[in-house]
Amino acid sequence: MWKVTLQAFVVLLLACLLGNFVLVGWFQQNDVKPQTQQREEPSEAPENRDPRKASDNRDQSEASDNRDQSEASDNRDQSEASDNQDQSCFCHLTGDLDDCFCDVESIDVFNNFKIYPRIKKLTAKDYFRYYRVNLRRPCPFWPDDGHCAIKDCHVEPCPESKVPVGIKSGNYNKYSHEANGISDVTECEQVKELGAINSTLSNQTKRAFADWARHDDAQDYFCELDDETSPDFEYVDLLLNPERFTGYKGPSAWRVWNSIYEENCFKPRSVYRPLNPLAPSRGESFYKWLEGLCLEKRVFYRLISGLHSSINIHLCAEYLLDEGWGRSVWGPNPQEFRQRFDTAETKGEGTRRLKNLYFLYLIELRALYKVAPYFERAFVNLYTGNLKEDGATKDLLLQVFNEIRSFPMHFDEKAMFAGQKIEAKILKEEFRLHFKNISRIMDCVGCSKCRLWGKLQTQGLGTALKILFSEKEIQKLPEHSPSKGFQLTRQEIVALMNGFSRLSTSIHQLHSFRLLLKDKR
Repeated sequence: MWKVTLQAFVVLLLACLLGNFVLVGWFQQNDVKPQTQQREEPSEAPENRDPRKASDNRDQSEASDNRDQSEASDNRDQSEASDNQDQSCFCHLTGDLDDCFCDVESIDVFNNFKIYPRIKKLTAKDYFRYYRVNLRRPCPFWPDDGHCAIKDCHVEPCPESKVPVGIKSGNYNKYSHEANGISDVTECEQVKELGAINSTLSNQTKRAFADWARHDDAQDYFCELDDETSPDFEYVDLLLNPERFTGYKGPSAWRVWNSIYEENCFKPRSVYRPLNPLAPSRGESFYKWLEGLCLEKRVFYRLISGLHSSINIHLCAEYLLDEGWGRSVWGPNPQEFRQRFDTAETKGEGTRRLKNLYFLYLIELRALYKVAPYFERAFVNLYTGNLKEDGATKDLLLQVFNEIRSFPMHFDEKAMFAGQKIEAKILKEEFRLHFKNISRIMDCVGCSKCRLWGKLQTQGLGTALKILFSEKEIQKLPEHSPSKGFQLTRQEIVALMNGFSRLSTSIHQLHSFRLLLKDKR
């Protein structure tokens, strides 16, 4: 019995051993491994490897790595190209400005955080929102080609009933409630006295005297003033007629700016401004010519270019995106902005244009700094008839002046017209007459809304220049009574603050376009 049992045990043991051998061989042949582990290729002994196969494997591995790196590089290049395309309007808009000691970044921070919120609130006040203007004056330089028929070009005048009583009282040089309440007896007595003295003079001679008086008064003005006695004068609510793209373009609009640049920027006919389609393929370099000019004439060109750039930014920021049934949608148009300021689209002109905007901003900022004492006098109340509103407007205006005083990098206008007295006086008069001529060209703009904002911003800049060149008169201002030397009319005050507000808005909108183009990536 034990023999049988022993034999059975031996047979069972052999069966187990043979079964394990078969199972192990099957696993090895089929390379079966747990699915959670990465499969590895069986390794060969070094002496059995084919060197050509090893080389081929290395080449394939390196080629695969190179493809991965190339794809990654292409992706980076495409991303960088997209970034560059989106930011090409701004990549060179940095650092110092020419002809002054200031940089773009400092102006951005100062304007966007300190000035823009206050000036926007100020120009919404009644004193600054109503502008009296004549939009029907004929063009003095070429036959009028008719007003724009596009409905968005139309300006909606403000009914007399909605204009504050103090504004339409008729005397725009009186600032306080008391001044507007004083009768004109003294003035009438002076007129009677003058009439008695000149009673033997002919009417023609009297008209000549009046023309001489107007000529003397106009010597301080840098703009062609509208005749306030004209029946075509009307009040416009600037908040209801915002500056934006109306569709006005083409030969009429181009002729206006071409006349300004080609005939009023101290430029000879042989020198063409950049991107002028009439310029010959070869000619004297514009910027070589510009750098050879004296500071005053160079500044003149930069002021006009800056004003042009500011207006273009407004049109891009308030563009007609959609026009439905009785409803128009306005908003920023990045493509239009690129077309006007992109480095590639403008052959490098875009950055120069934008820097000229900053330069113009500094000029008008300096003028406000200079004229602050004029408004800080107690009797100047910006009268509209609403005493509470007038007080709030004056306080807000003084806040703007206080912020302007804190800016550390103002433009130094003393370098201008600083040569010999006779030459400086002649140059200053040329400067004034050239700018005054530009203000007359604004009456040739075919779009009424464009004409409105063109006249206002031109008068605002002209008022700023008047201030900068009246420093001595401003320093002599009496503290408690109106001056007979330096004066500003209400029209000039409204144009000055709204014109500067437009520049402040342009710089703020540049920041918005920068963010918009960055988000589009």
